[in-house]
Amino acid sequence: MLRCSDIVNHVVEDGCGGVAVAGPSVPAGTMPPMARRNTPELPADDFEEHILDTDIKQEMESSFLEYAYSVIYSRALPDARDGLKPVQRRILYMMNDMRLLPDRGHVKSSRIVGEVMGRVHPHGDSAIYEALVRLAQSWSMRLPMVDGHGNFGSPDDSAAAMRYTEARMAPAAVAMTASIDENTVDFRPNYDSREFEPSVLPAAIPNLVVNGATGIAVGMATNMAPHNLVEVVSALRELIRNPAMTVEDLMRFVPGPDLPTGGTIVGLDGIRDAYATGRGSFKIRATARVEPVGRRKGIVVTELPYGVGIEKVMERIKTLVQTKKLQGISDLKDLTDMANGTRLVIEVKNGFVPEALLEQLYRQTPMEDSFGINNVCLVDGQPRTLGLKELLEVFLAHRYDVVRRRSQFRRDKAAARLHLVEGLLIAILDIDEVIQLIRSSDNAGEAKQRLIQVFDLSEAQAEYILDMALRRLTRFSRIELEKEQEELQRTIDALDAILADEKLLRGVVSDELGDMAKTYGTPRRTVLLASAGTAAIEAQRMSVEVADEPCFALLSSTGLLARTSDADPITTGEGRANHDVVTSAVPTSARGEIGVVTSRGRLLRLGVLDLPALPPTHVDPNLQGGVPLSALLTLEPGERALALTTLATDGPGLALGTRLGVVKRVNPEVLNRDEWEVVNLADGDEVVGAVQLTTGSETLCFITSDAQLLHFGADSVRPQGRNAGGMAGVRIAPGAKVAFFGAIPAGADAVVVTASGSSTALPGTEPGSVKVTPFAEYPAKGRATGGVRCHRFLKGEDTMVFAWAGPAPARAAAASGAPIQLPAADGRRDGSGVPAPQPIDACSGPAGMLVGTSPVEG
Repeated sequence: MLRCSDIVNHVVEDGCGGVAVAGPSVPAGTMPPMARRNTPELPADDFEEHILDTDIKQEMESSFLEYAYSVIYSRALPDARDGLKPVQRRILYMMNDMRLLPDRGHVKSSRIVGEVMGRVHPHGDSAIYEALVRLAQSWSMRLPMVDGHGNFGSPDDSAAAMRYTEARMAPAAVAMTASIDENTVDFRPNYDSREFEPSVLPAAIPNLVVNGATGIAVGMATNMAPHNLVEVVSALRELIRNPAMTVEDLMRFVPGPDLPTGGTIVGLDGIRDAYATGRGSFKIRATARVEPVGRRKGIVVTELPYGVGIEKVMERIKTLVQTKKLQGISDLKDLTDMANGTRLVIEVKNGFVPEALLEQLYRQTPMEDSFGINNVCLVDGQPRTLGLKELLEVFLAHRYDVVRRRSQFRRDKAAARLHLVEGLLIAILDIDEVIQLIRSSDNAGEAKQRLIQVFDLSEAQAEYILDMALRRLTRFSRIELEKEQEELQRTIDALDAILADEKLLRGVVSDELGDMAKTYGTPRRTVLLASAGTAAIEAQRMSVEVADEPCFALLSSTGLLARTSDADPITTGEGRANHDVVTSAVPTSARGEIGVVTSRGRLLRLGVLDLPALPPTHVDPNLQGGVPLSALLTLEPGERALALTTLATDGPGLALGTRLGVVKRVNPEVLNRDEWEVVNLADGDEVVGAVQLTTGSETLCFITSDAQLLHFGADSVRPQGRNAGGMAGVRIAPGAKVAFFGAIPAGADAVVVTASGSSTALPGTEPGSVKVTPFAEYPAKGRATGGVRCHRFLKGEDTMVFAWAGPAPARAAAASGAPIQLPAADGRRDGSGVPAPQPIDACSGPAGMLVGTSPVEG
């Protein structure tokens, strides 16, 4: 009889899509006989019953014990020698028997499952296919044994049905089954004693330690962690040289598990316990980093703990967010693909510390998982808990036995061939007599006996001569046979040496292990940490939400915004960064709001939390870590951002200067909207400078395009309401306009920077002449006057292309943010300038928060 699985595995579809099954034919036009109910026959009159009473407790105990033995030895626990459970071993053996080698095409998984189930495995197809799928999954096996083609699942999803997937042996599986036909392992009858299956595979790879194992038996379970093949082989080769090695010595070669999915192992004490006793545990953390995600900071996860899928992590995070147990997450995206691998992006809300949030994710989600090691496996048919050294010793003992049996098999095979070759050489010496003897014999039996008697041959040699073609019995064949005889003798001598010398045998095993590591070894994926580190400890103590601490909001000449917690980021001139000068800075708090004043006289509300924080040690920031103004605010065409201001309704307020010479002081009203006007501009007018006053005793300064400078005290300008249009600041000549408006702190050592050029040149194309003059050289004049001359135009110059006044030392920058070296201060207040290296776009001093700025494009 055949198993139904064998029939199904070789079924042939008929022309109608049905299944043709051999069986008794039914004549056409007739119906098969109906099934009839069988009438039970009554027992004979002399029937005598024999009823055996059995204690149900004893029956249950014996039955359960038999079931437990079956589960332990035939299903759940791996063998310590090849690291395989019976179903895995049968899959690899049958794939090798089917010659599904890596250099051949894939076949349907259902065909493999059918062969395994029909010939060697007495269980269901689902269990076989699940074991086949696991052998092919790169996230389950550190060194996969099956090369799968199709949907073999993911850490979250199961594989497609076996009829949709294909498989063949992976290169590592060839090493597991190599030399299995050379009497290297014992074979035993299969479930119906019709075939034989190996009790263990030759296993040239330490599969149990490299790939680990998991299984639940009756009363016991196993859970073994994967390791790196190169590290394990290094430990094995060292153990071969020095069998007295301790666990501490082995850990120099195998420092810890190497999981297929990477990640980070935190804490090595549990690993050391597991290597010593066979039991221990360790924590696995996902690999994550904090990086910019759009306008916000985000946590990007690239590796997850072993056995944890992305969907499981996402589901847990969503549950925590919905139940208000986890705050600070604005979005969650799974960007995993075949090209980039695992990529889970967790976008963090403004006002939350990503590092502290990451520590919460480790504590509350599967992004940190615990792995319990329980090294239970079968040794000589008995379940035992082994440490690392015992596992390696059992594997080495198996390899010694495999190499010894293989060497004996090859030696016997070579000796048998040598025996035949020696007989051929004897026959070739008297070839004519051999031919005459065979021709004169009545039959093959008589010829064989005469050859044995005449030439003193063995029975095997005589049969081989009789079976050989005459074309082999030539003089050239004799040369080949003598050469083959010498090679066979050398092979036999080498194998005899291996069998006779245990040290030489160990060397062969060591060399073969080295070849395995060189062929199949890969770099380590898992990072080992003795502890989480001081950064993680500080992040645990850190509040998830950003504290509302004092800080400064900064605006650069190229329109970058940032915040810093430094006590005073720009009042010191020592060590200032030349690149991308800070043109406006206001004191605020991390969770506060500030305003941005534009050339249209608008004030735009902006949250400080939206600004990226510069490092606390950033004494003189250049804002290269800032965010562009256009990413946070939308300006109208032609509108420019001028300066930052606080939204405080008390204090000296904000000073504004317009293109037509109007000045205004205003305390901004905090309205319940994102933008409002702070000055009522006349037609054709625009704001050219805005300064946040700090004391009210500052000096306001105008510089016009025709090189006139006027400065007067800020106290001479009375504060006005938001809708007011301001008052006369500087009287300008026809055709002229205001080039600069700003404020200088009382008692500051200030300078005036002016650059002249031609009004007909394209903006930014002519460097012009630049001049630096001490601010004290210019006398104060009353408000609404014309001021004094500050710069003398050279030939071809008729306008001011840039002007600035503020505390020294002044720093200048081009439109690109590159630094520009200013000339030394010149005492001639109305003198001409010196040629500039390139057009100046912005200037600032050590107290830039009080200094007017050049316009910044949105």
